[in-house]
Amino acid sequence: MRTTVLMAGVLLLGGALWGAQWKLAWADEFTSDGLPDPSKWTYEEGFLRNQESQYYTRARSENARVAGGVLILEARKEQFPNARYEAGSTSWQRKEFTAYTSASLTTEGKAVWRYGRIEVRAKLPTGRGTWPAIWMLGLNRREVSWPRCGEIDIMENVGYDPDTISANIHTEAYNHVKKTNKGARVSVARPYDDFHIYAVGWTPERMDFFVDERMYFSFTNEKTGAAAWPFDQPFYLILNVAIGGSWGGSKGIDDTIFPQRMEVDYVRVYEPAAR
Repeated sequence: MRTTVLMAGVLLLGGALWGAQWKLAWADEFTSDGLPDPSKWTYEEGFLRNQESQYYTRARSENARVAGGVLILEARKEQFPNARYEAGSTSWQRKEFTAYTSASLTTEGKAVWRYGRIEVRAKLPTGRGTWPAIWMLGLNRREVSWPRCGEIDIMENVGYDPDTISANIHTEAYNHVKKTNKGARVSVARPYDDFHIYAVGWTPERMDFFVDERMYFSFTNEKTGAAAWPFDQPFYLILNVAIGGSWGGSKGIDDTIFPQRMEVDYVRVYEPAAR
């Protein structure tokens, strides 16, 4: 299943910007069955963002596991207790039970990167209501909050538009709240049937986004300051399958589709070989 060309630990990429050699700096090939490697991954837990319907569980194999050489992030329709339940609260994040569970893995506290190429080979879930994502947040998120920390969306997909892949950038100046976020979409035939490589190439000057080495979006550093370009700091990676929410649930959730899973063949992070 490993299709990327690796030569003596060095990645060879085409194109003017990426024609240089890059060395592998970090990877998870998901070769050991069981829970994800705790030296590389930790879990987000609870009802977190975007009014999403799923509850992210912690170290629960029904939702996150390695099997057969892939990481499986599985969304399930099931009642599950909310560890942060507050009796009498009207908050969507404090209700007693959830109707859906899923998993969100992150490298926060384990590994961060500033510049490089991050690539993930994955097969996506499908069905109305799913919202898988491969994305990054600035390590300073807890200090400065979103969107000042910056967000790099390497891959997003919503189940009601299954053959469309999106990449987006969010910053203080450019974000979806202001309706100024920068991004692009590309058609990918049946990404829920086949594995594809989703990648970002990140330098101090720009970011380029790829599906299977096809570049479809580029974001350039305008040199106007951190409000537009907060990307000269470390970022961590997040892999998740959301259900519902402000985007994924805008056309409802089809309860007949579950369980649904995103399968990840590998995650690889490269740095310039000359570094």
